[in-house]
Amino acid sequence: MMTDMNEIQALDLWRRTVVSSVRLAAPDLTARQMALLLNVYLTPPPHTVRGMAEKLRVSKPAITRAIDRLSSLEFVRRKVDENDRRSVLIQRTVRGSVFLREFGELILSAGHALQDA
Repeated sequence: MMTDMNEIQALDLWRRTVVSSVRLAAPDLTARQMALLLNVYLTPPPHTVRGMAEKLRVSKPAITRAIDRLSSLEFVRRKVDENDRRSVLIQRTVRGSVFLREFGELILSAGHALQDA
């Protein structure tokens, strides 16, 4: 694992990962959509629109638009919170899990290629 990476190497790792994802015809997510998706999958639930807006420091409408896109890809789903019917929970899906696992593999491959270069 690369722990002594400088800024240029980190950017090159990101570049290699993104180029690989484009070549595989993976869905094209914005940075906001990816940040939301990663937070939903990598931090403990529950995840709400309000909570994600606060965590990412963006408006609730911006989170709603990101959820719309991620929902259309079936990477997340909405569910009304049974404890507070005004609140909407953002939940993980199998398809989203598979997408992130594959994206993680792309990052690892890019890191190995960078080490070997």
